[in-house]
Amino acid sequence: MEFNLGEEQLAFAQAARDFAQGELAPYAQEWDEKKIFPKKTLAAAGELGFCGMYSPLENGGLGLSRMDCAIILEELASGCTSTAAYISIHNMATWMLCTWGTDAIKAEWGQALTSGQKLSSYCLTESDAGSDAANLRTTARRDNDHFVLNGSKMFISGAGATDMLVVMARTGSQEEGAKGISAFAVPADTAGVHYGKNESKMGWNSQPTRAITFEDARIPAHALLGREGEGFKIAMRGLDGGRINIAACSVGAAQACVNFTQRYMRERKQFGKPLAAFQALQFKLADMVTELVAARQMVRLAAFKLDSNDPEKSTYCAMAKRFATDVGFKVCNEAMQLHGGYGYMREYPIERLFRDARVHQILEGTNEIMRVITARRLLQEDGVKSIR
Repeated sequence: MEFNLGEEQLAFAQAARDFAQGELAPYAQEWDEKKIFPKKTLAAAGELGFCGMYSPLENGGLGLSRMDCAIILEELASGCTSTAAYISIHNMATWMLCTWGTDAIKAEWGQALTSGQKLSSYCLTESDAGSDAANLRTTARRDNDHFVLNGSKMFISGAGATDMLVVMARTGSQEEGAKGISAFAVPADTAGVHYGKNESKMGWNSQPTRAITFEDARIPAHALLGREGEGFKIAMRGLDGGRINIAACSVGAAQACVNFTQRYMRERKQFGKPLAAFQALQFKLADMVTELVAARQMVRLAAFKLDSNDPEKSTYCAMAKRFATDVGFKVCNEAMQLHGGYGYMREYPIERLFRDARVHQILEGTNEIMRVITARRLLQEDGVKSIR
């Protein structure tokens, strides 16, 4: 078992670290305060391949493994967690389009999305279908060579500023549950697609979050991703990787907080000596780093399971997401405590990292749902033998 990164992975990590420190970190505070969606910076990320990391090569993607993506996203999140998280969502939606899209859709949108010249949003959540996503009510009614969309989506990252919407909608009856859901590639400027206000949020301010309403929005039949009724399966496959992605972003935010805290403890003096000289604070930092390293390795284990198509991949992704996002936020919180009053000030990046990391425990499936997924598998007859 090899835990060290290979030469290519180290090169990916260095490229992402350089981009994070040169193109994200210096502007993250301004983007947060002014709610700026940095499209030019995202296009620059696309030039490095970061907007199509695991999309197929034939569509302009890099075709990387999920392990490689986790390494890259961790580094990007250390510069601006909010922007890195949007990049992870764009990658998920783009991968869905490039994997299940028709030839016509891939020809029109594949290269544009993987290059970062066009941006995508993922539309699953509804006001009455958050954790219970199989209960979604947005409909797509077949009308000859078109589908007609009606319904609404909530909490959509990038909405109103992106170009392509990957939408889950019901083509079957409500009684069919998950089996009645299909996936669609919907151009964001389609007639009948309406956007709500940019929500005021605790964090993630460098990406807009809006509700979307569909009112008789007509899309061509070739906008269907996969076959009718496959949408929920596509959504869940996307979320396996999405959970690793957001977990990696939590690790990146926490690592940035650790880096700031290490420097601060050496420089800040109280009672005539640096904070680093106090054993109680040394122990706190040691615990933060120990748990962070454990979270990082769990994320990479889940990525390995997904890359190798392990039968238990979904459970490992759920466990990694739960653990890493909980630990990531805890480390950010402890870093704020060690910075004292300065950590609470917006002048210091700890406060922003703390806010941006908090939502990771909610999205891509709440951590309570991650526990449900894990417990259900463990309580099956062979569960304990399979998850170990």
